[in-house]
Amino acid sequence: MRFTSIFLLAMLMFAPSVWAQRNYPPQFTDADTHVYKTIGETKLKLYVFKPQGHQPSDHRPAMVFFFGGGWTNGSPTQFEQQCRYLASRGMVAITADYRVASRQQAKVVECVKDAKSAVRWVRGHASELGIDPEKIVASGGSAGGHIAACTGVLTEFDEPNEDHAVSSRPNAMVLFNPAVSFKSGKLEADKKRAEELAGRTGVPPEQISPAEHVAKDLPPTLILIGTKDFLIDGNHEFVDKMKAAGNRCELDLYDGREHGFFNYGRGNNRDFRATTASMDRFLASLGYVQGAPSVEAFFARE
Repeated sequence: MRFTSIFLLAMLMFAPSVWAQRNYPPQFTDADTHVYKTIGETKLKLYVFKPQGHQPSDHRPAMVFFFGGGWTNGSPTQFEQQCRYLASRGMVAITADYRVASRQQAKVVECVKDAKSAVRWVRGHASELGIDPEKIVASGGSAGGHIAACTGVLTEFDEPNEDHAVSSRPNAMVLFNPAVSFKSGKLEADKKRAEELAGRTGVPPEQISPAEHVAKDLPPTLILIGTKDFLIDGNHEFVDKMKAAGNRCELDLYDGREHGFFNYGRGNNRDFRATTASMDRFLASLGYVQGAPSVEAFFARE
């Protein structure tokens, strides 16, 4: 079944999320907390998981995760287990907060701006975080995958008061069932609802649709998605355009899986482990981690 993307947006925005308001605000005892952006009374934070013995003088790859929740809700806790695993593999792993509709009445474009600010802040503070500013990965799931993709693809929507000499574009992307195509198509079926959704995005949806802005020389990308995900067609479109432009873009398909299949705690964690191992192999291909994945050993305590 094929949907116009305006209704894909509706499904993401109005469907309840397993991560809706779950464990928010996060309380991590094993991560450092930094405020990366202040908007009015809202202080947006990054939660940084570091390898054992990590020092500011280190020069390690880093990965920034953005949670899902339809740009409406959700929590940075969604990716805490991936962060802990990557820290065990020698990376600095970060899960980021950003503005959403339920807490700050944010438009989707503001979520995009926050993601760009987060990547820029991490790169700008590389020396104190002990990371390599040229080895930063943006990641996320669903709506979080969308804004992660926007950091790698879109050239607009950087905050005007930030130092644009520091790039907000990551060096690679790992996207879990992301929303990457907002092509409006023909909206005769429900023009009023389409207009309402455009109001929710804050700009015409095509402006923040990664598939509509693919160009050459974009960061190498891994996409992990189930074959029964309602976003699958848009992901195929994005991958095809990335490859046609000469970019590396791998599509890791999971047969019969639906949206959100990769989350920790879902089922018996089989898909969580499989996608984490796939992410690891992709990072190893970039030289960001070394050796074979150690997912099973790390999570053996389960």
